[in-house]
Amino acid sequence: MNRKTWLALSAALLVTVGAAQAQEAVKVGVVAELSGAGAPAGTNWRDGIKVAVEEINAEGGILGKKVEITEYDTQTDPQVSRALVQKAIDEGAYAILGTIYSGSTMVNMLVAQQNSIPQFVGSEAPSIVEKGNPFVFRTSSGAQKGVPALTAYFTDTLKAKKVAVAWVNNEFGKGGHDVFVAEMQKAGIEVIADVPSEQAQTDYAADVSKLKEANPDAVFVYMNQEESARFLIEAKKQGLAMPLVGEVTLTEAKVIELAGGAAEGAIAHVGVTATATDVPGIGAFAKRFEETFKRKPTHDAIKGYVGAWTTKYVTDMVGEFDGEKFAEKMHGLCLKVADHPKILLDTCWDDTGEMSRPSFMVQVKDGAPVVIGTVPAN
Repeated sequence: MNRKTWLALSAALLVTVGAAQAQEAVKVGVVAELSGAGAPAGTNWRDGIKVAVEEINAEGGILGKKVEITEYDTQTDPQVSRALVQKAIDEGAYAILGTIYSGSTMVNMLVAQQNSIPQFVGSEAPSIVEKGNPFVFRTSSGAQKGVPALTAYFTDTLKAKKVAVAWVNNEFGKGGHDVFVAEMQKAGIEVIADVPSEQAQTDYAADVSKLKEANPDAVFVYMNQEESARFLIEAKKQGLAMPLVGEVTLTEAKVIELAGGAAEGAIAHVGVTATATDVPGIGAFAKRFEETFKRKPTHDAIKGYVGAWTTKYVTDMVGEFDGEKFAEKMHGLCLKVADHPKILLDTCWDDTGEMSRPSFMVQVKDGAPVVIGTVPAN
């Protein structure tokens, strides 16, 4: 082979390699509760991400690279989730989307932090953003922001003087419980019954009996999806007549599906809901999700969707795949729907990774969650 031919072949090879590198996919690890008690949340989270990634790739990907997601099932086990975050990173994940359950996130987020990997989570326990981890970001407000949004409902709408709280004794439940009790104390409302339950509990007869005997003006219910449904069924069975008011999960689609008519009348403050179809982006997402998966999306699906799109928007702003620069850009960032339509609602993150955006009050009417009010960003 003469020198001229060798140079030509070398140049062609470099062009081929360069093109291959330019087309190489950017990997994102979806670490979620795809089985176990958290499956209703985790599967919706994953499927919301799938819708987002399809849209992102149709628009050219991130910095010209196609997005490729790999699913990792935590089985709703914190230690499994920790190992899978590490596995996702070992397999080249640029970002981690998940987990949902706060107990898992508390265990696994240190792994992402140690590797300077941005991590979007659906977890809402206050402790998530109190650890000083600069790489963790919420896709919905934590309990310390969400629960106080209910205070005006208890004081002004329900005019409650005495309340009870029924909560699940895990990281998620403890966070919401503590914030709620503190808020009621500040508002001058007495908590006359405090009833904890366990994750995956199936029998709520004794719990509901305690609440019925206490006879509060309203009950704050703060549990995961399956537990919320079981609680509502028992509450209806025993004729618990006072308003049942929750945060995040109590009125979501999976709870209504499992509880059936027992969910009727339940009220909740939610960070985001697919029933807010008056918001153009949410309506479009809900339609696309239902066409794809033949079911209505829950709030977890929207949270996953927002996490994926935020990954694209912020990486494009940074201009390179650099976790540390990504995290630096996220702190104090506000994304406006006018400029970033797939963010769905104007959204800001503070220096801890906490999120702030407008939210909604929802009530179950005729078997479906209906928006009954909006709450400004706080």
